[in-house]
Amino acid sequence: MLKTLKIKKLVAVMALSAIAPGFALAQSVVTVYSADGLHDGATSWYQSQFDAFTKETGIKVQYVEAGSGAVVERVSKEKTNPQADVLVTLPPFIMKAASDGLLQPYTPAGADQIDASGKDTAGLYVALCNNYMNFIYNASALKQAPQTFADLLDPKFKGKIQYSTPGQAGDGTAVMVEVFHAYGSKEKGFEYLKALQTNNVGPSASTGKLTALVNKSELFVANGDLQMNVDQIRTNPNVKVFWPAGPDGKRSTFALPYYVGLVKGAPNATAGKKLIDFMLTKEAQSSLPAMAYGIPVRKDVSATDANSKMLKDMLKDVTVWAPDWNQVFKDLQGDVAKWHEATGS
Repeated sequence: MLKTLKIKKLVAVMALSAIAPGFALAQSVVTVYSADGLHDGATSWYQSQFDAFTKETGIKVQYVEAGSGAVVERVSKEKTNPQADVLVTLPPFIMKAASDGLLQPYTPAGADQIDASGKDTAGLYVALCNNYMNFIYNASALKQAPQTFADLLDPKFKGKIQYSTPGQAGDGTAVMVEVFHAYGSKEKGFEYLKALQTNNVGPSASTGKLTALVNKSELFVANGDLQMNVDQIRTNPNVKVFWPAGPDGKRSTFALPYYVGLVKGAPNATAGKKLIDFMLTKEAQSSLPAMAYGIPVRKDVSATDANSKMLKDMLKDVTVWAPDWNQVFKDLQGDVAKWHEATGS
């Protein structure tokens, strides 16, 4: 009888041993779905933070990258069986994720140090890294940056311009929003984008891939965002940033932050919360300018280093305006449909 009980106990222990490793593994991994830009280069800000986070907590980070719209679409497809814990993307796609019920409320530690404009009123997401939309050009192929949007219609740019696709990429959507603003209305904006299509190479779901094409002169002009492009310039020396002027002669841009949120039904929500908190600490935010040319979102982090000063100098004489992102999101489906109609893409 005693021998039988020992055998049963041994079988039970073996069964638990078979289950426990998988359970422990699931609890020791946090999965991040993110738009591109913060993981560029061998010593990226993301990777440095992920490594430090793993060292401190023992939790490994599984990273999946795609365009701003693509990562939200993936979370949406997995809604009944969520695979991601943390979502990072640009507006208006973070608003879409919130509207579609893909995020759960979470107020990170240190959120009180983030400006109200960088936080969702329902607590579904907060800004992770401040940023601005821009364009890039090949400085070895062009003597100077195109001065106006109208300059981009010049036949010399035929097959040498590409911008990421509105509705799929956050930066591509930003191009559409900026053109509407520069031309004073959606109607005139679509007229311009229709004319620009003569020179446009075609659709691109990811903005980050365009930089290398500009650097190699396969493209002369593309779109992007300030953080990503300035970071990429370190390994793409022919690339420079610019902002073309609208018909009124004014150059303008707007804030285009990376936002972070906790995925609803996250398989490891506890680890997801810890990682979000970690990336928003003073230490992590303070390293953004040096590591990625990013702009800290915390008010108690002083951005007075050389990289921060350079970014401020680049934005000198560029008017910064503020889109109504909730309205951009509401209009997005209709505007993207009109964009496809206007451009034939």
